[in-house]
Amino acid sequence: MATIKAKPKSRKKKIKRTLPKARVCIHAGENNTIVTFTDFEGNKIGGSSSGSCGFKGTRKSTPYAAKIAAETAVESVAGYGIESVDVEVKGLGPGREQAIRGIQGGGLDLNSIVDRTPVPHGGCRKAGRRRV
Repeated sequence: MATIKAKPKSRKKKIKRTLPKARVCIHAGENNTIVTFTDFEGNKIGGSSSGSCGFKGTRKSTPYAAKIAAETAVESVAGYGIESVDVEVKGLGPGREQAIRGIQGGGLDLNSIVDRTPVPHGGCRKAGRRRV
């Protein structure tokens, strides 16, 4: 009997593209800071957060944790060849400025910094009086 050899499965080669410019979205909440790198269509390239860097509890909401999260996010997208970024900051958390400094510390040039924090405007309509 002849033995039939199974073909080795061919893997699809992952195409790494190079991006000279990217967008960084920083969500600075009260309890965590999330740093996300995207292209200009909004597709995620990489990112990090204070919680994923190993900080727990109240240490997650410190400026130092935000800086470490930003530096880790820069390392995660190092293979894309990003040179300059546009930064969008959302939220009023304690890690806003330190996250931006962490991106600069990673060796990236900042083109612009835009504040996208939502502004309250009176809110939605209040519920009416209950009738029974």
